[in-house]
Amino acid sequence: FMQGLGVTLLLSLVIVIVGTLLGFLLAMLRLSNWKIVKIRPLNTLAGIYVEIVRGTPMLLQLYFFYFMLPMAFPSMNLSPIVCCAVALCLNSAAYVSEVIRSGIQAVDKGQMEAGRSLGLTHGQTMWSIIFPQGIKNCLPTYASEFIVLVKETAVVGYIGMTDLTKAYSTVQSRTMDAMPPLIIIAVVYFCITKVLSVIFAKMERRLRESDRR
Repeated sequence: FMQGLGVTLLLSLVIVIVGTLLGFLLAMLRLSNWKIVKIRPLNTLAGIYVEIVRGTPMLLQLYFFYFMLPMAFPSMNLSPIVCCAVALCLNSAAYVSEVIRSGIQAVDKGQMEAGRSLGLTHGQTMWSIIFPQGIKNCLPTYASEFIVLVKETAVVGYIGMTDLTKAYSTVQSRTMDAMPPLIIIAVVYFCITKVLSVIFAKMERRLRESDRR
């Protein structure tokens, strides 16, 4: 169980960090109406990527990268956890990009005009006015995506990695008792997601306090 917990937490941490960074980049590429990135082909390619990832099952993407990456880079001798991390990061990036994009688009366009009228450049207005409000808008949805992501790491058990869910199968096959290990796994997942929910709830309260000020 401890080995499975370590794999689940490690994957979750890597996926959240890398997926958020890639998702932010994709969101910037897709926000052509805010004139952040004005290269039309990049806007189109980012949109196609997001649609493909969101339109195919995560397990299928995991299989694709698990079998494709070792073939593409045979000299690197990639471990299964690296292949899983790549697949899950790219999957997370597509969903996070939509969360960030929707949060920024929810900001009134008048905020941009107000910033420019104060003498700020387009980049300064985006960084100082638009992005803070967009982050505040998308935080609840991002928190939900983060929590779902922790649970979705369970798919790595399909390629033989020992995460929490795979640990249940291993223990159950050795003890021939299904219920106790199942309860343990459920409690561990609940504790992880509960801690994350509390953290994000405190962040949302802090942001609401800034609204009142």
